[in-house]
Amino acid sequence: MDDDGYGELKLDLLGSWRLRRDGVVVHVATRQQRLIAALAIKGPRLRSYLVGLLWPEYPDSKALESLRVSVHLTSRQVPGLIVNEGRLLSLSDQVEVDLDRVREHARVLGQAGIEAGTASLLEELRDAQLLPGWYEDWVVFEQSRLQQDRLRIFTDIAARSLSLGDSGTAGAAAEEAVGIEPLYENAVRLLIRAELQRGNPAAALRAYERYRQQLQEDMGLLPAEPVRELLAAILERQQSGVKERLVPAGDSWLGGQPALNNF
Repeated sequence: MDDDGYGELKLDLLGSWRLRRDGVVVHVATRQQRLIAALAIKGPRLRSYLVGLLWPEYPDSKALESLRVSVHLTSRQVPGLIVNEGRLLSLSDQVEVDLDRVREHARVLGQAGIEAGTASLLEELRDAQLLPGWYEDWVVFEQSRLQQDRLRIFTDIAARSLSLGDSGTAGAAAEEAVGIEPLYENAVRLLIRAELQRGNPAAALRAYERYRQQLQEDMGLLPAEPVRELLAAILERQQSGVKERLVPAGDSWLGGQPALNNF
């Protein structure tokens, strides 16, 4: 970040709202936080858009006054943060926003493939909750959009990793996707495939059983055929109650010959 005389500004929106200048937390009032967050998430916006977004219950004149006061107080307390171009407001492009970093990582992943920063993206996305505890309609919408982006990215990483034979990364990504949406069939299939590829059929079966039970409880449905087919042999043995046991060589009643018996 270039030195523009205002110091290094960093804004965190994931996990909690936090603004720092040269590493020191800057405390601003809730009204200013909402304005700063809106500009960080939505990008440059007209004043008319911002008043409708942030003060929808106010008359226009009162909403415009609230915006004017918020801009004035923010600019006085954190100079260089907001760029005021009359009708258009924006955050300075010198402000580092954690949400922008996640979005950029996702863009790079989509263009460059699984090798480009997958581990760091997985780590950053695991706990990427946007402004938890904020319940305004526009924030809830953005929270939901980020959740869907996370689901898509985790699923994409899992699928690509499986194709490359990286079952460890595939399993970790698929687990995160299932954590976001437990009934997302594609994510469940990827998780089962990753566990089978890792030689862990017990974990694959547990993932299937969790999915089957929740699908039955929530929707009264059974898993689709493509999901069951992944574990067909294991499920068949489980349903029939057949157990396989290898009797060691040397047992006198087998004449010293090993045998695979079904009970």
